[in-house]
Amino acid sequence: MLQCRRILFFLPVVAVSTLLLKAQAQTPAQMVRDVVYNEMHDHDHHGFWEYAIEKRGNNQLLSEDNVETKDGNLYRVLKINGRPLTPDQVRQEEERLNTLMNSASEQRRIREQHVEDESRIGRIMSMLPEAFLYDYDGTEGEVVRLNFRPNPAFNPPTTEARIFHSMGGKIWLNTKWKRLARIDGHIIQNIDFGFGILGRINKGGSFNLERVAASETDWKTRVMNVHITGRAILFKTLAKDTDEIRTGFHPIPRGTSLVQARLMVEGAGQRMEQASLTSAQGALARN
Repeated sequence: MLQCRRILFFLPVVAVSTLLLKAQAQTPAQMVRDVVYNEMHDHDHHGFWEYAIEKRGNNQLLSEDNVETKDGNLYRVLKINGRPLTPDQVRQEEERLNTLMNSASEQRRIREQHVEDESRIGRIMSMLPEAFLYDYDGTEGEVVRLNFRPNPAFNPPTTEARIFHSMGGKIWLNTKWKRLARIDGHIIQNIDFGFGILGRINKGGSFNLERVAASETDWKTRVMNVHITGRAILFKTLAKDTDEIRTGFHPIPRGTSLVQARLMVEGAGQRMEQASLTSAQGALARN
């Protein structure tokens, strides 16, 4: 019996070790290529999800409920700086959502933004195998950690690519599922446009992305932080300073429409109002 327990204890260790040995048999570049293939395939076949977002930027913290649809994402603000919306703020959210529901041009804007966001993710992911050089840096459970730095032989075709290519840092790859688990990157040198006359992105900016398995097939972004500064023509300051945390992922039907999504976010708002009322009643009872 003792021998059986010892065997059972070591089985998970052996399984993880086997995965890591297989991963290390590949070059870092090969591991990245496999992960990029899976990530790109996921964008063609992924499901749709509802989840909560806490978004910090512009000196405020927004708590939102977000629903993904084939026509883009629909969200409703539930809290601002940790407090439920005031009646006036609730009215403003209702007006914003009503405008979306009744405006073909606004729905088209949401749909086009969704397509562009998906395309941007695809463009960035497709750059990873060629735009950077990788070195093995260690393991963390089922995850392999790599250092990355710009590949001097890569010629960025766009401004977007130039900014991404200027980064160095670390990337974490899940070796069991061959999926992207995390990226921590920072801009390692100033990026000048028109010899600095047209603009500059400052050295030191950072980008952080963390992903989790929401199901056996879908991986979702849990954390996304972007902190970039610079200037454009006529000395206009450029700044991207946002932090997002996404939680509570649950799947929704693939054919969910914007109208159905609105009902979902309204339900989240009603649950928030009920929770606030219950909390207030509890506080009064204690007093």
